[in-house]
Amino acid sequence: MKTYFTILITIMSLFCTAQNYNIAMQVSKSDLELNTYAKDSTANALIIYDHGNSYVDRESFDLRFKIQQKIKILKTEGKDLGEIEVILYKGDASVEKIKNIRGATHNLENGEIVRTKLSSEAIFTEENENYNLVKFVLPNVKVGSVITYSYETRSRFMTKYQPWYFQGPNPVLYSEYNTSIPANYDYHIKLVGNIPLKTNEAKIERGCLEVGNGGNADCTVSKYVMVDIPAYNEEGYTTTPLNYTSRIEYELNEIKRFDGTTNKISKSWDGVDKELRTDSDFGRQISKKSLVKNLLPKTITEIKNDFEKANAIYQYVLDNYKWNKKIERYDVSIKKLLKENIGSVFEINLLLENLLTSEGFKVLPILMSTRNNGLITKIYPVLTDFNYVILKITIDGKDHYLDATNPYLSFGELPYRCLNQYGRLMDFKAGSSWEDISAAKYSFRQHRVELNSFKNELITGILTSNFTGYHAHNLKRRFDENPIDYKKRKTDDYTVFEIDKHDIIDYDKKKFGFQEKIEFTFEPEFIGNKIYLNPFFIKFFDENPFKLQERTYPIDFGYKDSYSYAMSIDLGDDLKILEIPESISMALPNGSGSLIFNTETTDNKLIMYFKIKFSKTIYEANFYQYLKEFMNTVVDTQKNTVIVLEKQ
Repeated sequence: MKTYFTILITIMSLFCTAQNYNIAMQVSKSDLELNTYAKDSTANALIIYDHGNSYVDRESFDLRFKIQQKIKILKTEGKDLGEIEVILYKGDASVEKIKNIRGATHNLENGEIVRTKLSSEAIFTEENENYNLVKFVLPNVKVGSVITYSYETRSRFMTKYQPWYFQGPNPVLYSEYNTSIPANYDYHIKLVGNIPLKTNEAKIERGCLEVGNGGNADCTVSKYVMVDIPAYNEEGYTTTPLNYTSRIEYELNEIKRFDGTTNKISKSWDGVDKELRTDSDFGRQISKKSLVKNLLPKTITEIKNDFEKANAIYQYVLDNYKWNKKIERYDVSIKKLLKENIGSVFEINLLLENLLTSEGFKVLPILMSTRNNGLITKIYPVLTDFNYVILKITIDGKDHYLDATNPYLSFGELPYRCLNQYGRLMDFKAGSSWEDISAAKYSFRQHRVELNSFKNELITGILTSNFTGYHAHNLKRRFDENPIDYKKRKTDDYTVFEIDKHDIIDYDKKKFGFQEKIEFTFEPEFIGNKIYLNPFFIKFFDENPFKLQERTYPIDFGYKDSYSYAMSIDLGDDLKILEIPESISMALPNGSGSLIFNTETTDNKLIMYFKIKFSKTIYEANFYQYLKEFMNTVVDTQKNTVIVLEKQ
């Protein structure tokens, strides 16, 4: 009766949100009659009810996990949810098992609910070396169906306590996870994502486990609930979904055995420092002057200015050693790199550390995780989180981050993959610590268009483009690898005008920027003797990159960004202004970004200026609607701005 009352209260509290969907495993007519979800019209399916329970069996001491789901199929693409896969891991002495698979498909036929059960013939098992894959396919699934299923897994792997994903690719009305963890298992529990828990309760159950000779353990019984969970729809300007998909994870910290002994599983940062200091793939590769003795030429070692010398050493590594695209912290050998001139990121950057240290510079390695590898767990050490290393060098009191894998980055720039918020600064003397990692400078993309002659119904002009930072890297690489192809691609990209001459006016792959100049001719659009001109020959954004109804994770640009576009039109004696666009001034909250667009006339010239600025590298999810509106204005301005001129 108590359970029924709890479910009833839950249903009542979620009535508006659920749009009359029944928040329970039972399937009602309203579940089948409703075929929309107002909060997400794009959803392929709606998870109405999602319930999990993990606990340790009193008799077998297996970790048992039970799951129930009820799902409404809204679109054809959602029918795939009727095919369920469960991975069962294998160990040396044990294999996970699955029990009590149940499932059914519910459809509304002639006003009546028709229930079709899952048959045993629709359950399959595929055996692999490290796991078994169990599949079951629910029958007669179609748009409008409601499917329900449940199963139980049993495992001896207490180190892999069952995580729970509240969020996935479809919206969820109600998700509940219950756990019972014996006191002799101590886990680090991590809640990931930005969605708050509706319920977060815990209590102690005395004597939940008993062993012989009077041994017993209490259990912590927890209940976690989230409601109205939007789908995680991946969109641009983000890192891996693992950073933000709402879930609970468990990392075994310590086992307290009934005989009084303990087994410490996870490490402290002090313990990690000690381990890495003597690690053959890391600590024993650092600050070994004998490895690089007499490697640098005198033209470098005799440089007096510290910054110039450090830059020369950095360029020496870039010029002589190639990255093999490997990033793993295993089988690291600087000796092998010196012999073969090609190696992993750890080998290349630790060689750079050795060379800089041998010349007296203060250099420390930073272990980190790349953008597609996920954020590092800060609350406890997980060495597998780290998949990359960079360096921090201090020169004349100023810090610089270095990575010698990309020859098109200037001194102090990091590859985009490294812009992942923070890393662990490894100082074996003072102890490791967290280091915030960010690109210090803005990256610019700037275009200046000068229309300077109108003759024979044609307009001639000059386009000068300047790219810096992360806007310049790929351009420098493409031009360096094939200058002819680079210029040809520009001809293909710029279809508004015909290129008469194309010059690269500032190119050095070691520098922060890249600049080019194009002389062109174009034929304007005439209606009568009037010229209708969209001044944006180059558009920064063809469409709004932000299209979701709701986004629950941050917008991560990686770096501070700025775009500017200026045009001047020499009116001469041939052209007269009839219509110019209105000015626009727009700002994001807290001064975190701005849009400026204006036109003016001076000295018989029409001058237009357009600038977009993003002053933050990461915008929290509550900025999303502001950014969406902001980008709508940006795209609309570029697409629909018209200047009307009259031919005299």
